[in-house]
Amino acid sequence: MDTNAFFESEFDEHTAVVDATRAALMEPFGRLLDIAADSIRSGGKILLFGNGGSAADCQHLATELTIRYKTDRAAIAAIALTTDTSALTACGNDLGFEELFARQVEALAKPGDLAIGISTSGQSENIIRGLKKAREMGAVAAGFGGKDGGRMHEFADPFLVVPSDTTARIQEMHITLGQMLCGALELELGLV
Repeated sequence: MDTNAFFESEFDEHTAVVDATRAALMEPFGRLLDIAADSIRSGGKILLFGNGGSAADCQHLATELTIRYKTDRAAIAAIALTTDTSALTACGNDLGFEELFARQVEALAKPGDLAIGISTSGQSENIIRGLKKAREMGAVAAGFGGKDGGRMHEFADPFLVVPSDTTARIQEMHITLGQMLCGALELELGLV
């Protein structure tokens, strides 16, 4: 393997996806920020859910919001629905893996909350069901996706679809967009 060529190729692809994401997602990002700010201002919360690496992103972003992103400030209400192992295993065992997030959304969401499903493919059934349940509960169902957006197009709005077919590049943009949301939300709420 030519390590130098690999290194350069990965950065070239990353840079191309950054540029394409920047060109494509400013409008839905702005709408997501407005919805998040409105939800928090009205006493709502942000619920995040995803599988695998996207689950880790949910935990990361919920922590940035509840604890701090750049500076010490008031907490922002957010929760990752990916962290309670008892709830995850009980639901998987008793109701099925497809219901993991819908069941927690049913228990925790209220009208005016923001639910963000994260999926690189946009096809994960448990993400789709979580978004459907969020809508039923009167929450806004939003998402981060990739590739062609998959089935999430039908259930998430705003929906930030990273213009790439490479899972690693999509995940890189999801955490970038998520951290941008944290920073912009702090500014929008006047917390920094």
